Amino acid sequence: MINRVKSGLHIDRYCTTVNRRRFLRRSIAALAAIGPVTAAVGAEKYPAAPLGGKDPESTRLLPYGAIYIPARAWNAYQMWQHYEPDITQRDLRFAHSLRLNGLRVWLSYEFWLKDSAALQRRFAHFLNSCHGVGIKVLPVLFEGDGVEPTAAHIADVHPLTASDLLSPSSPVVMNPRLWHGALKYLDWFMDHYRNDQRLLAVEVQNEPWGLARHRFAQAMMRHAAKHRGTAALSIGGANLKQSMAFIDAGADILQTHPDFPASVEAVHRTLRGSILAQKSLKKPVWITEWQRIRTGASGWGNKELNGNQWEPDYASMAPMIRAAPVGSFFWSLMLKPAWLLAQRHKGTLNGVFHEDGAVWSLRDARAISGNTHFQAVERKAWPRWARAIPQSLGMPLQVNTSLSN
Repeated sequence: MINRVKSGLHIDRYCTTVNRRRFLRRSIAALAAIGPVTAAVGAEKYPAAPLGGKDPESTRLLPYGAIYIPARAWNAYQMWQHYEPDITQRDLRFAHSLRLNGLRVWLSYEFWLKDSAALQRRFAHFLNSCHGVGIKVLPVLFEGDGVEPTAAHIADVHPLTASDLLSPSSPVVMNPRLWHGALKYLDWFMDHYRNDQRLLAVEVQNEPWGLARHRFAQAMMRHAAKHRGTAALSIGGANLKQSMAFIDAGADILQTHPDFPASVEAVHRTLRGSILAQKSLKKPVWITEWQRIRTGASGWGNKELNGNQWEPDYASMAPMIRAAPVGSFFWSLMLKPAWLLAQRHKGTLNGVFHEDGAVWSLRDARAISGNTHFQAVERKAWPRWARAIPQSLGMPLQVNTSLSN
């Protein structure tokens, strides 16, 4: 174990100078080519997959899924701390009804430190339940977004303050001498799951922002690559540039996160750039976070959202995503206030299903599934347990009282 832990702290020697030069040439060519393609995207677009029609043959074996966090879990620690098998199986039935074949989920290093045996039992149940409905899993081991994982933040359940958690904490990330726990956690996961056919891949780190977290993620990726099995390795890059920085460390699959593109043209640019990167780098590219088109502000800056652009609108993107030969995951299966506070304070709500199986939007559910006959109660109302958010912002609690069959 000591030697394995130490190995994660040193730069890998397996990649020769020739291989590094070849990778750099491919990367530079890919990035240079993406620009011209995006500028001329109108010349070649992926047509929207029609409702009720069959998706292209090239997309059927790719992951097409959702991010899954139980409706009332405000962070990954809470997801596993309060794991309920019955709720999991209910939510997986919702995913199956949308014809999804994959789910992206966060594990929790902090909960593993608290009770590794419980995390293993609960994750095993989750994997078995997913397998039972034909869904594979993309687990995320470390997180680069959110607030520090203090005891207060871990336990916070108030709709206005509860948040996603950085993992590990910033003090750990900034000091390599404190990485031994994270490496032990990584060893635990790889020992148990590196050859697990129920996994789509292993996502070592989501969005490693900043120099220190980038360095940490590089070390974790290299360590995972030394002990890899049949499961592919990935990094949750916010964009292709961030993802490509990890190819040399062992990433097999690249990711990009175009959550809120500004137009249909922007969606096409993302798709064309992803497809070109796949061809140039000889590696799959997955769009692992997408939500809706926002024609005004994205919600990340100081500018307020226009009109109803705080609410879900997957139908604005789903047909194009379904038609393209790239893996994809939308955020999120369950109807939830935004995961990150920056979006939540703008009133962002995302997701498809209420806990009772009603949907926010039938149009969205049908666009995601491609099934014109999808039936559910449509209820455009904030969940009661989250109403402090619209009340604090002066937003309506209910957008549409009509029920659709």
